[in-house]
Amino acid sequence: MPPTGPRAVLSAAPPWTYFIGSAVFHYLGPAFAVLLFNRLAPLGVAALRIWSAALVLALWRRPWRTLARLDAEGRRTLTAWGAVLAAMNVCFYLAIERVPLGTVAAIEFLPVIVLAALGARTARNLVALVAAVGGVYVLTGIRLAGEPLGLVFAFANAVLFAAYIVLAHRTARRLRGISGIDGLAAAMLIACVFVAPVTVWQAAPAVIDPVTLAAGIGVGICSSVIPYVCDQLAMARMARSTYALLVALLPAAATVIGIVVLRQLPSLAELAGVGLVVLSVALHRELRPLPAAVKTTLSQEGKAKCDT
Repeated sequence: MPPTGPRAVLSAAPPWTYFIGSAVFHYLGPAFAVLLFNRLAPLGVAALRIWSAALVLALWRRPWRTLARLDAEGRRTLTAWGAVLAAMNVCFYLAIERVPLGTVAAIEFLPVIVLAALGARTARNLVALVAAVGGVYVLTGIRLAGEPLGLVFAFANAVLFAAYIVLAHRTARRLRGISGIDGLAAAMLIACVFVAPVTVWQAAPAVIDPVTLAAGIGVGICSSVIPYVCDQLAMARMARSTYALLVALLPAAATVIGIVVLRQLPSLAELAGVGLVVLSVALHRELRPLPAAVKTTLSQEGKAKCDT
């Protein structure tokens, strides 16, 4: 009898479905952040996002148990991931305070292209990457507009986002004895420590403002808990380069949400951009590693040829 229950459903779902879930909630979080920007400074918003997400994940996964049973290398990986999460969120909100969100999103995609290119080892995947880059360019209309300091924060956020992908993927695939979601909970707890010294005073007004506090919890759940959990479920069964290519779906998802929810009719150029992104995902083929038995056989055949 095949296994049933939530875990069986999660295991049976294709990994790209989790990425789509991440992409959708990636744009619900900013809807709550709009309310927060009228009440809190950007650093305060970043703090509420991280602290509320850490609280939810801590109640769910008990991350202190994960940290207790990890070896030194595992703790270093999660500490680095926590530092990246803290710095990335701070830079993101400082950037969108000064630079249009579309510009920040476009800049964020630039280092991800490098990660995708490193895994594009076939002509088919290279064509898929070119289509994704073209689609993102059309959808976002890359323009370096805004304050110079905002652009600095935007590029810093982009580099940190690439580091997030590397560390999150390493946690999902390589840390022994823990699940990726347990690792995420521990990293988010560590992020609280890193972000506190520079954000605690900006977040303080939320303590006496129930609306702001509720919106902050909404931002944490929609922008960090659900998307990051979906990322871990996807990365556990997906190559890093494949995930990096799927990041091109984010601006496409924003366009589709605008059509369905806001009834914003896209231009022909935007439709073409969505088409290019969908084409890139359809073209991409993940390279599967050879099974250990096949590798052993090939190695033995090569050795036999050398001996003769």
